Amino acid sequence: MKDKLNDIILVPTDFSEVCDNAIQQAAEAAQFFKYELYLLHVIDKNTHAYLKSENKGIEEIHDKLQEIADNLVAKFGIVVKVVAQEGDIFKSIKAIALQLGAKLVYLGTHGKVGMQKLTGSYALRVITESPAPVIVVQKRQFKNGFRNILLPITSNAGPWEKTNWATFMAKQLNAKIHLISIPGKEIEETTKILSHYFEENKVEYTSTTVEKSTNFSQQVIEYATSHSYDLIMIMTNPDASWTKYLLGSYDEEIIFNGSQIPVMCINPRKYNWEKIDK
Repeated sequence: MKDKLNDIILVPTDFSEVCDNAIQQAAEAAQFFKYELYLLHVIDKNTHAYLKSENKGIEEIHDKLQEIADNLVAKFGIVVKVVAQEGDIFKSIKAIALQLGAKLVYLGTHGKVGMQKLTGSYALRVITESPAPVIVVQKRQFKNGFRNILLPITSNAGPWEKTNWATFMAKQLNAKIHLISIPGKEIEETTKILSHYFEENKVEYTSTTVEKSTNFSQQVIEYATSHSYDLIMIMTNPDASWTKYLLGSYDEEIIFNGSQIPVMCINPRKYNWEKIDK
């Protein structure tokens, strides 16, 4: 979080039920953080096909966005602005997030419902190309914010930015951080350093080591589910060229977890991709 970001939450929507859930959760966060909320609909071929099938004009999109915004203002007392822009959904979400300097992006993911299919590889592309952390939301509703955040420790490389975000979220939301890891010398050392960092910053935390297995992602999901945690935080892995980020089966299993727990995905910047030796 070294770069200057604005107090803005961006939420893309295609007006589906799961996107509405993402909007409601984002609005609640905006109210708590005292951030502005931006609702975005990217007008693409799917939008035009929908409007044609309904025999409606482009003003229908603006009206829908404004109606949602007005309801949010009345319900949460927050500043809500709307953006409807022609373009490619992936490029436009990234461009608008950069233009606004958004601090967070909320993304609703779903099956083949709604005029745009933000699911599977579509959602993953939005996540990996986002300049801001993305909180992925499914259909399950979570209210009253994030009070218990699960932070998996998978290696000693690159978790510094994730740790900064975890500290920021914990302090802002008065939340508790829960570290989970598997046995291993380097991981154990990283966990000690993170624990010390949280103690220095007066962040309440717990630390748990689970038995080593071939499916750590499933262990993470089961642990979060059994303890009723309301957010899992992960960091994507950069490739060697530093130009894009890769999501493996570990990330995908957590992002699309069957318990539908929201997942905060952070794309590391190059200067943060380093071992913790501070």
